[in-house]
Amino acid sequence: MEDTYDVVVVGAGPGGEVVADRTVRAGLTAVVVEAEAVGGECSYRACVPSKALLRPGAAREAARSVDGARQAVTGALDPARTLARRDRFTARGDDTGQADWLTGSGIPLVRGHGRLAGARRVDVTGADGTVRTLRARRAVVLSPGTEPALPQIEGIDRVGVWTNRQATTADAVPERLVVIGGGVVACELATAWRSLGSAVTLLVRGRTLLADWEPCAGEEVARGLTDLGVTLRFGVSADRVARDEATRAVRVETDDGSTLVCDEVLAAVGRRPRTHDLGLDTVGRTAGDWLPVDDTCRVAGLDGDWLYGVGDVNHRAPLTHMAKYQARACAAAIVERAAGRPADPGDWGAWSARADRVAVPQAVFTRPEVASVGLTERAARAAGGAIRAVEYRIDDVAGAALHADAYRGRAKLVVDETRGVVVGCTLTGPMATELIHAATVAIVGEVPLERLRHAVPAFPTVSEVWLRLLEAYGL
Repeated sequence: MEDTYDVVVVGAGPGGEVVADRTVRAGLTAVVVEAEAVGGECSYRACVPSKALLRPGAAREAARSVDGARQAVTGALDPARTLARRDRFTARGDDTGQADWLTGSGIPLVRGHGRLAGARRVDVTGADGTVRTLRARRAVVLSPGTEPALPQIEGIDRVGVWTNRQATTADAVPERLVVIGGGVVACELATAWRSLGSAVTLLVRGRTLLADWEPCAGEEVARGLTDLGVTLRFGVSADRVARDEATRAVRVETDDGSTLVCDEVLAAVGRRPRTHDLGLDTVGRTAGDWLPVDDTCRVAGLDGDWLYGVGDVNHRAPLTHMAKYQARACAAAIVERAAGRPADPGDWGAWSARADRVAVPQAVFTRPEVASVGLTERAARAAGGAIRAVEYRIDDVAGAALHADAYRGRAKLVVDETRGVVVGCTLTGPMATELIHAATVAIVGEVPLERLRHAVPAFPTVSEVWLRLLEAYGL
C-alpha cells in the first residue's frame, strides 16, 4: 500500500505534532507515523509524570515554610493519592485523547514503525507485519526522540533496572532506591521518591551535581537533597549489580569497595538518539547517530530540502519546549520552500531556531528549584569577549522574605559588557522556575542594560531580584 502526502512526520511527540499541525494549517497535507504513544515520552514517562510526582512534596514544603500555615500541615504525603494524581495526568499511557486531536485536526495517524527507504519515502511496518509506504512531495520530518542510555555496569541488563520510564510510572514506592547519576533526571526523581518515603542513595561519578550548570545550582540542589534525607555519594561509581531471586533485593557493588542493598536501581546517566533503526543508511547517514541540522532543522549533508530532524534527535536543545520551538521554525521553512520562497536561517525571522543556541531556558523542580537560561559564566568566557558576572542572594529581597520564612535563593547574571546585554542567568530557590522567563526575554530580545533598568519590578515581589542584580552591576 502506498500513499503520498506533502509532509511525512515520523514521531508523534511534541515536535512532530507541532510540525504536522502547522503545515496542515498552512494548506499542505501531512501524515504522522508513531509506533508507541501519540504525545511522546514527555506526556507519559518524563516531564509530565515526574512533575506530578514532585508537586505534592513541593506544595507541602511551601505551606510549611510560612508560620501560621506551618501549624496546619502535620501529616506526611499520601503516596497512593500522589500516584493516582499522576495517573490522571498521564491517563496511564492511554493516548486516545492525543490521537483524537491529530485526526480531528485533519492529520492522519499511521501506527507502526517508520523508517526511511530512500529519498522522500518512509516504510511503516504495522503490528501485524504489513508494510505501508508513505511518500513525501515536500519533506520528511524525523522526530523519533531519544531513549535512556544505560551505563556499562556488570549485570545491569539482568536486574530489571529502572530508567525514567519505570521511575515515573511505578505503582508502588520502593522502600530503598539507589539512583545512578547526577543530572536533572537523577536529581528530580531522587527528590520525588524521597518525598514519598523511599530511602534514597545517589551515586554520582563526579564531584558535583548538575555539572554543566553554574556551580551554585549544583551546590543548592545538593544541600536540598541532603536536607530532604537523600544520601549523596560523590566520586563513586557502581561496578556490579545483581538481584536476589528469592528476596528480589538488588546488591550494588561500588568502586570504593562498598555494597548497597536496595529494592530498585534507577539509571539516569543520559540519553541516546532513537536512530539505530530509522533507515538513515538509505540516505547516506549513519545509523544510531544524532542528526546535525541547520536553523530550519534541515538535515545537513544531503541534496535537496526534503529531510528534517526536530527535537531531541538533533541534540541541539533536548527539551520539550525547544522541540516545539524548532518545530515551528521547521514547519515555516517547509511551507515557504513549498511556495518557492527560500527560507533564510540566518536571522531571528520565522525560519530561524537561533534561540536554541543562545537562550535555552531550563527548569529543574528539585527543592530548591533551579532554573537557567543562556550561557554560564564559564561558557561565556570560553566564547571570548568582555564578560562580567554579578551575584545576589534572593533572600535579601523583601518579596522573598514575605513569600517564605527562611527563604534561601541565589541569582547570577552573566553580562556581555561589549554589547551591554545579558547573555546568561541562573536562579535557585522557591519560584525560580517561574522567574526565569524574564531573563529569557532579556536575552532573546538583546535588551540593553540601560533600557532594562527601566523595567521596574513590582514591590513586594520576588522579581525585585532583577533590580538588585542591576544595582549590583552598578546601574
